Amino acid sequence: QVLLQQSGPGVVEPAQTLSLTCDISGDSVSSTTAAWNWIRQSPSRGLEWLGRTYYRSDWNSDYAVSVRSRIAIMVDTSKNQFSLLLNSVTPDDTALYYCARDAFGFDYWGQGTQVTVSS
Repeated sequence: QVLLQQSGPGVVEPAQTLSLTCDISGDSVSSTTAAWNWIRQSPSRGLEWLGRTYYRSDWNSDYAVSVRSRIAIMVDTSKNQFSLLLNSVTPDDTALYYCARDAFGFDYWGQGTQVTVSS
């Protein structure tokens, strides 16, 4: 059984950096058969894939065009976790954020973190 546990702030001020972390149990962030994703959902945008990281003899990352200029997904192998960094946030980044594993489809999801961008 894989468990993804998210942590991070619920409120972020405009122009600041959103940082969310996803702790993995029951699998390894360095798995060569999985990819580790960040996804968000909002009324205005619906479900939006933001990016992923995965290990295939080396680390790789892919990002959505809509956020590519201000996103990074970081990995901490010692803690078996991966993190989302989203810079220069605006109220349009207000959403419910999820981490998810993609091994045989998106088969395991974090509990979700509601993030509001507001001063």
